[in-house]
Order: sequence, then C-alpha cells, then structure tokens
Amino acid sequence: MADVPVAVVTGSNKGIGLAIVRALCKQFPGDVYLTSRDAGRGQAAVAQLQQEGLRPLFHQLDIDDPQSIRALRDFLKEKYGGLNVLVNNAGIAFKVHDTTPFAVQAEVTLKTNFFGTRNVCTELLPLMKPYVDHIDSTYLIFYEIHSRVVNVSSMVSNSALRGCSQELQQKFRSDAITEDELVQLMTKFVEDTKKSVHEKEGWPNTAYGVSKIGVTVLSRIQARLLNEQRKGDHILLNACCPGWVRTDMAGPKATKSPEEGAETPVYLALLPSNADAPHGQFVSDKTVRPW
Repeated sequence: MADVPVAVVTGSNKGIGLAIVRALCKQFPGDVYLTSRDAGRGQAAVAQLQQEGLRPLFHQLDIDDPQSIRALRDFLKEKYGGLNVLVNNAGIAFKVHDTTPFAVQAEVTLKTNFFGTRNVCTELLPLMKPYVDHIDSTYLIFYEIHSRVVNVSSMVSNSALRGCSQELQQKFRSDAITEDELVQLMTKFVEDTKKSVHEKEGWPNTAYGVSKIGVTVLSRIQARLLNEQRKGDHILLNACCPGWVRTDMAGPKATKSPEEGAETPVYLALLPSNADAPHGQFVSDKTVRPW
C-alpha cells in the first residue's frame, strides 16, 4: 500500500484530536489513523465516526511509551513505506486548582507534552515521504501529495515565554538553538522545580506553558533541519494554537467548539502542494504569529 497516502493524529480519541480526524476523513485523500493510549476508547471513537459515515482506522499509541511509538513506526514503514501527514496533538494539563505538588506537575506535564512529542518526532519524521504523485486507481483521480507535520502547541507558550527571564527568552527565540540545547533547558526547568528555585532561575510558574514553549521551539528547530537536510522534499512543518476549546482539558466555558479548534491544525495538515509557506512558524486562526 505504498501508494496510499496516510495521515496519523496522536491523542485523537476525543476533543480536538477527534475533530481533526473527522475533518481529515472528509478532506484527506488517503487513510487516516485515529490513535489513543487506551485501545478501547480509541476503538469506540472509530465506531462513532463510522456511524457518521466516515472510515478512520485505528492504531494504539501511547506517546509516553517509546516501545509503543516504535510499534507505530514499524507498522507505517511496513504497510505504507512512510507517512504523509503527522499531527502531534496528544497532550495533558493539570487543572488550575489541582493540589498536586508543582514539581510533580512539571515532570508529568513535560514528560508527555514535550518529551513524548519529541520522541514521536524522532521516530516518525524520518518516515515523512518526499513529494509524490498519487493516482487513485479506483476513481482515476490525480493527486500531488506533499508531507505535512503539525505540532499542536498553545498561545500559552507565548505568554509563558514573556514570563521568562530575558536570558531564557533570548535562548528560546534564537534561530541557532539546537535540539540538545532545548532538551537541556526543558530538563533544567523540571530540576529547578524540584529544588523550588524555578522562579529564581527565571522560569514562569506554569508547567503547561513551559511544555508548550518546548513544542513551539522544537518545531522551529525541526523546520530548520528539514531545510538543511531535505530541502527538495517540500515538507512543511509548523506549530499551532487551536484556540481556547471546549474539551475535558479546557472545560465547558471555552469559546471554541472542538471542530473550530481543529480548523488551524487541519489547514496546516492540508496545505496545498504548491505551498512553500508557512514553515517553521507558530500559527493561530490560520495566521502566522510572531514568536
């Protein structure tokens, strides 16, 4: 099935992820995989979409588990010879009034939102296919398929960045920061919280915000590396903010529906074949925002 385009959305059994899968099933000319940590919940979400007349597929994925990530990688490589669209949507957040110690919140939040997302990218970005022509033999429709990667971040990364010391802001805004340097900074934040010195060291008081700084900066680094190593493959990679969306994470008072929250991630996942931008940007409401 190497000629069948394939899209994967992480953390997609509910909320924004489910809405992204729903939209891709309607618009993407290929197989769309809904993934979730819990297979039962994932299969139930697939069944829900099937009742709507859509045809998503399911694969288990726990982004906290390197073995689970590698199993998905091997499956995609063997069945499709690679990957065309990757939406890194999986993430967690503690509630505002959660009494879990901040150091624990920091470690748990960064483990999933930053380190888990990075591990998915490490395994799956090498699978992103270069530009390919695809002919749907059933309908004799000709498609140009270009790979797209979308890392779901948050506007909270912007406010958290402004809450960092000038020294940290400079590092996170640098066009030369490396992935290793970013990992060291994210690790330092967790260690600083354990020693209760994170504010003294210039960090803001938001684990979720710092984790999403990590996702946005990681996206900028990854896009730069794609430019250096795979320029001719026309792969576009961006970070985005879906907005304040009514989900289990954000609560019922949020202003956007999951479908509205999915609009910008889906827009970036389906950027037309002749597009060369945005790339390496932070995007919200389909608009590039300054970092």
